[in-house]
Amino acid sequence: MRRTRAAAAVTVSLLASVTACGGGSADSGGGSNTAPKELTYWASNQGPDIAADQAVLGPELKKFEQRTGIKVKLEVVPWPDLLNRILAATVSGQGPDVLNIGNTWSSSLQATGALLPWDAGNVAAIGGKDRFVASAIGSAGATGKDPAAVPLYSMSYALYYNKKMFREAGIEKPPATWDEMVTTGRKLSADGKWGLGAEGSNLANNIHQAFVLSKQHGAEFFDAAGKPAFDTPANVEAVKQYVDLMAKDKIIAPGNAEYDKNQSLQDFAGGKTAMVLWQSAASSFKAHGMKEGDWGVAPVPVPAGGTPGTGTNTNSMVAGINLAVFRNTDNIDGALKFVKFMTGDEEQKILNKAYGSVPPVKAAQSDPAFATEDLTVLRDTLATSAAPLPQVPEESQFETTVGTAIKELFADAAAGRPVTTESVKAKLTKAQQQMPN
Repeated sequence: MRRTRAAAAVTVSLLASVTACGGGSADSGGGSNTAPKELTYWASNQGPDIAADQAVLGPELKKFEQRTGIKVKLEVVPWPDLLNRILAATVSGQGPDVLNIGNTWSSSLQATGALLPWDAGNVAAIGGKDRFVASAIGSAGATGKDPAAVPLYSMSYALYYNKKMFREAGIEKPPATWDEMVTTGRKLSADGKWGLGAEGSNLANNIHQAFVLSKQHGAEFFDAAGKPAFDTPANVEAVKQYVDLMAKDKIIAPGNAEYDKNQSLQDFAGGKTAMVLWQSAASSFKAHGMKEGDWGVAPVPVPAGGTPGTGTNTNSMVAGINLAVFRNTDNIDGALKFVKFMTGDEEQKILNKAYGSVPPVKAAQSDPAFATEDLTVLRDTLATSAAPLPQVPEESQFETTVGTAIKELFADAAAGRPVTTESVKAKLTKAQQQMPN
């Protein structure tokens, strides 16, 4: 997924009821071509605001129309609304032809049967699977099944730090371990300024951070059989470690417990917060008045004694945006042409440059624009130390239930209520009980 966005609330009954959507017949299996001259596209909000996305995408969609004669009706959907909008469309039958999905939703939406499977024929129509980076394809659906979507933008998490605030505090380098994070953060947390920013009410971002810490504790949120294992001792410690950055270590401002709309980026750009853990943040910093060189980028911290890698040294989830087609679109040929256009080498360069993300298309990565400090860290992280979130049908509910548990724990921390091992375990046990059997 992109930036800090609130995961939309997902109910088990709604997911269970989803079978088809879009403009064609639910039984068509691969859509129809009853409306060959138009497409509706739901794009996720990637820029600082919706107007910025419209400015980026408008000229590109016009280019597609000029080449194909197919007019694309664009709607940029805010992240807090996107998943619920998708699920409602699958039930009502009133959905777009093509849409963006956070890659963490791929397996959940795949399980509904609503998305066009990217089988050998469909993938061949857009140039083949080998064009894409393996980690990006690995986050496009459940293992052993045809992907439910195609990678569009790739991202990972990095540690962004405000160089001026570091200089003023006499700190020479960013923290590489969590122990160093706490030590550094405490030096920076003074006079109304804070060491680290967070989005405590953002369910998806909560999950991303907890997932990485869980991996670093040698844990998993789902067992080998795909069953929830939220409240294991290691997961409890992982979640507590994250919330303790506010509750115990005091390097995150209590007000961050209410953040869910990128406010921590504004604080960072305004010199109120010295560090943030974020995906592809450069374009947002610039939108808030920062200039190249005002910030530095480093890998997300790992446990003491480690360096970024796999297993307990994982330091990011595989983040990104995928492009999906509703199975019963009424312009299947046009939808495939549109996906081919959006994932073409040149278009990948244009779009990923605009959003400060990494192209999941291998050929596009050779452009010098993707060799900046920011993108080099993100690309290296994706290649060597990022892991995909659990590719299970219940992933969306996982984001909602555990993300909410962490939100509630941040609220406790902000209010001065104790965050203990017992209280964390109770929240995670409750979250696990809310999952489908």
